[in-house]
Amino acid sequence: MLTLSGHTFHPTILREYDVRGIVGETLSADDAYALGRALGTIAVEDGGRTACVGRDGRLSSPQLEAALVRGLADCGLDVTRVGCGPSPMLYFAAVTSGADVAVAVTGSHNPPDHNGFKMMRRGKPFFGADIRRLGEIAAAGAFAVGSGTVTDRPARAAYVARILADWDGDNDRPLTVVWDAGNGAAGEVMADVAAALPGRHVLLNAAIDGTFPAHHPDPTEPETLEQLIAAVAAEGADVGIAFDGDGDRIGIVDGRGRILWGDQILQILAEDLLARHPSAIVIADVKASRALFDEVARLGGRPLMGRTGHSLIKTLMAETGAPLAGEMSGHIFFADRWYGFDDALYAAVRLLGVLSRLDGSLADRFDRMPRMVNTPELRFPCPDERKFAVIDAVKRRLAAEGAAVNDIDGVRVDAHGGWWLLRASNTQAVLVARAEAPDQPTLDRLMATLRDHLAAAGVSLPG
Repeated sequence: MLTLSGHTFHPTILREYDVRGIVGETLSADDAYALGRALGTIAVEDGGRTACVGRDGRLSSPQLEAALVRGLADCGLDVTRVGCGPSPMLYFAAVTSGADVAVAVTGSHNPPDHNGFKMMRRGKPFFGADIRRLGEIAAAGAFAVGSGTVTDRPARAAYVARILADWDGDNDRPLTVVWDAGNGAAGEVMADVAAALPGRHVLLNAAIDGTFPAHHPDPTEPETLEQLIAAVAAEGADVGIAFDGDGDRIGIVDGRGRILWGDQILQILAEDLLARHPSAIVIADVKASRALFDEVARLGGRPLMGRTGHSLIKTLMAETGAPLAGEMSGHIFFADRWYGFDDALYAAVRLLGVLSRLDGSLADRFDRMPRMVNTPELRFPCPDERKFAVIDAVKRRLAAEGAAVNDIDGVRVDAHGGWWLLRASNTQAVLVARAEAPDQPTLDRLMATLRDHLAAAGVSLPG
């Protein structure tokens, strides 16, 4: 270990689940190098010798990846570069090779001038206190020193083959599918996978382009799905599938152009999984519909509510042995036949297998889902130094009222056959709210209660 010149990261880029900033403003190649040195130091201290690195298609990613790789190698690690592709491809390469640490250089679903790093350590999420320690090591300049190697070993072919190995659909019932990569990092893998599946496949925005010329790469925003919805209608397709910028979040549109949200996608996957694994645990985050948890229980499964955050969900899956999990944000996690990380391309293939075996279409299945009335996810500003205090104040008031509260992640309050949620974002200076009810009058009543509790804590809910 040698003490070198310290490096201070911009205070906004060390997030709860990743490192993320605006290139040229809060994030630079120097940051990438220092990150490599700090992460490499942690690996070496733990007896690690190997690292795996991949990147997305953003214009800044090659430069950031090169600096990161140099930092890891300068700690003495042997670094494997798996190439440009979705973050799950990097996770796959890291898990199957047994790499000690792994990093995807990616801005995920953020605007083109943003970028960042998602990390793993020995196949497990690297987040929270681990990320804060990176800042401490860099600031002190307490870096490991060595002379590692760098090897290019593209992972795309092996990754595609492994995804396709789990295709379990009915080849005699081919589907028409429209795929939209949004010019993100999933594009080339998406094309490879679609070419190998039965049916008719129409590809949108498969060329990787870090300027994202077609639309913003976030399938949870309805406006980003407009092109996909139009193509599904024009092609008479059974389903449309969209991916975010780094291929770990999925969006689904049925043959009538209706959007299925994360908990609705999970409901279809859970029904199929529970037919094969009765009483299995299925995890969803606190923003998911009550209809999902009720349906999992009705099907004989054990529904489990978890905290929002892909790293937290992955950790909970490992702790409970759950074979399936998902978030409203479109992260779908399979440990059944897969590796427990969020992978939208793998989820797409598993979903298409299920759809090919349904009695009827995806639209028919969607029609049979329990219907609730709910709000979208409501996000509104609240300073970082205040947001958790607001949650605590609301929690105390609810306790005094004797309300039915789940407080694993903020407060989720059951009332009048529905629920409302208030939580603090772990990554931004915002509060997040959502409510759901069996009908509109009840939803209005729940929202009024939420507004009252926020007002008592000195906060107004916009709108």
